[in-house]
Amino acid sequence: MSYAVKEIFYTLQGEGRQAGRAAVFCRFAGCNLWSGREADRATAACSFCDTDFVGLDGPGGGRFASAAALADAVAAAWTGAPEKRLTVLTGGEPLLQVDEALVAALQARGFEVAVETNGTLAPPPGLDWICVSPKGAAPLTLDAGDELKLVYPQPAAMPERFEDLPFANFILQPMDGPDQAANTAAAVRYCMAHPRWRLGLQTHKVLGIA
Repeated sequence: MSYAVKEIFYTLQGEGRQAGRAAVFCRFAGCNLWSGREADRATAACSFCDTDFVGLDGPGGGRFASAAALADAVAAAWTGAPEKRLTVLTGGEPLLQVDEALVAALQARGFEVAVETNGTLAPPPGLDWICVSPKGAAPLTLDAGDELKLVYPQPAAMPERFEDLPFANFILQPMDGPDQAANTAAAVRYCMAHPRWRLGLQTHKVLGIA
């Protein structure tokens, strides 16, 4: 199959349990919970998305004809030392496109392969790290993994709905936007009252990096 990619770039992981780790981000175009058009935002299952995943026009973006071609592009973006290579497959919704062939091709080039998904689609086998970020009332098909990263607060997706699922890490991330300060204070209070959850911040925004 071919792959539609918005952008590929080397940076530090800014969110979740692996925050601070160098990684090549591969952002896939398209999502099943929002079209990416502002006109559709109010009625989308994920109305608070802060990411541009529309089109193929970002740095390193394009249409890749094979898993090998995309894996080569990800490998070319890595500029650090050769060990501990990580790629984060994100979106949009990466599991609309990520398949077993791509995971294998990336691992063959020395990458640990992480995915950041809304959890509504089943993953291919072989992924090294699965981060699920539930969105609104959208049902979870993928209800286990390495990390559940919940943007907070979401009236239809509050922490109590997920806390019994078999994830290794539970991260509560304050929702960005005009109410960020209040959302952060509320998330701090929740984490202090419910120690299973860790507070997660978007450190890339704090640092001003991609």
